[in-house]
Amino acid sequence: MKDKQIEKLISLEKARQKKVINLIASENYVSNDVLKALGSELTNKYAEGYPDKRYYGGNKIVDKIENLCKERALKLFNLDQQEWTVNVQPLSGSPANLAVYLALVPFGNKIMGMSLDHGGHLTHGHKVSATGKFWTQIPYGVDIKTELLNYENIKNIAIENRPDIIVAGYTAYSRIIDFKKFSEIANACGAILMVDMSHFAGLVAGKEYPSPFEYADVVTTTTHKTLRGPRGAMVFSKIDYREIDKKINKAVFPGLQGGPHLNQIASVAVALAEAMKPDFKKYAKQVKKNALVLAEELKRLGWRIVSGGTDTHLVLVDTWGSSVFPNGRGISGKEASDKLEKAGIIVNKNTVPNEVRSPMDPSGIRLGSSAETTRGKKEKDFKKIAQLIDKVLLER
Repeated sequence: MKDKQIEKLISLEKARQKKVINLIASENYVSNDVLKALGSELTNKYAEGYPDKRYYGGNKIVDKIENLCKERALKLFNLDQQEWTVNVQPLSGSPANLAVYLALVPFGNKIMGMSLDHGGHLTHGHKVSATGKFWTQIPYGVDIKTELLNYENIKNIAIENRPDIIVAGYTAYSRIIDFKKFSEIANACGAILMVDMSHFAGLVAGKEYPSPFEYADVVTTTTHKTLRGPRGAMVFSKIDYREIDKKINKAVFPGLQGGPHLNQIASVAVALAEAMKPDFKKYAKQVKKNALVLAEELKRLGWRIVSGGTDTHLVLVDTWGSSVFPNGRGISGKEASDKLEKAGIIVNKNTVPNEVRSPMDPSGIRLGSSAETTRGKKEKDFKKIAQLIDKVLLER
């Protein structure tokens, strides 16, 4: 590389990634093939529109790439092309979710999503997000005592408020979601059911988490995290009389984005093909095993795990002590994150249900097992990681 400054910084970041224990639940490590596609000459091509409906010339090859990516996405999740379609152009998860609302929810109307401090995402209607500025969030959360989804309570909120769309799928909820119950709730109040499976998409692909497609109208996902692809996103839409798929396509382009990033789409296609291989199922199973060991060992060492455990790749640890569970260790999420990073363990500070502190310095930390599982770590390694976390955080 002729630009030595950037070359040096890339080299430093590469070295940093290699030497740390990466427990960021949103991160993973992609294959060399994924990187090769992402850094290919496809980045030179501008192709506004969709395959066979472009505004520029020279698209015969990139049309095939985008169509192949869509075919692989549907195949990976065992979807009938007569019943589902997918848009692979969203640049990341936030604009993907924004496109769904733009397509399906009139401005000012209601999005029902989990509140941020209970594990929801900014783009599920939080006030600081565009989704909370253009639409009204009807928040729901977890049960105060169990820290699990209370479907009866969610149903009551939905019937009382009649939202246009209900969002299931979260950024800091570690348990299995009952998509059938959410479908029943949506039907009871006439809402569209959207599942944001960004965090557990790889587990769905690996048959280690229930598929939302039997019950959802729309499914969004990022392509990194457990799916182990590049930064990107996809929106799956059910094909029926409501023409949801057509509305979403128009919302993505020309509603929100210009020309798609073909290098990114090709890279996603590579990752989807990798996720169809037998080894990926073994990987997804190991991700869950490792997260479970991490949670159980931290519990044994005296740390409070939100909801008591995990069914996924994600572990939420209450390091401070919430208003309902005050028996924490009195260590804020920021302090915990900073101390762990100095010791070479990378996590993120995170709110917990019934948060008593600020989002910038909350009561907990969020851990994930995906990245280190990609590096080959097994249960015994995650047990040691839990012990190291305990040692670092309790040093005064």
